[in-house]
Amino acid sequence: MDAIDPVHLSEPGLLVVDITAADDATAQAAVAALDALWATSGPCRTHRVPGEPGARLRLFADLRPQDAG
Repeated sequence: MDAIDPVHLSEPGLLVVDITAADDATAQAAVAALDALWATSGPCRTHRVPGEPGARLRLFADLRPQDAG
């Protein structure tokens, strides 16, 4: 994967989550589950590394409290 951009970690509560799953559907299910908990970058494309098992993706999440207004 590409290097992590420092802006994605510029404040406490911001996360970069790398997910590796057995298949695309499982990786996307993980994204949906995390999206239900936190503000995230949402669905993203999976990719595979030749010679390595699993489908991979990177998700950006924000755990900071969200304003209700």
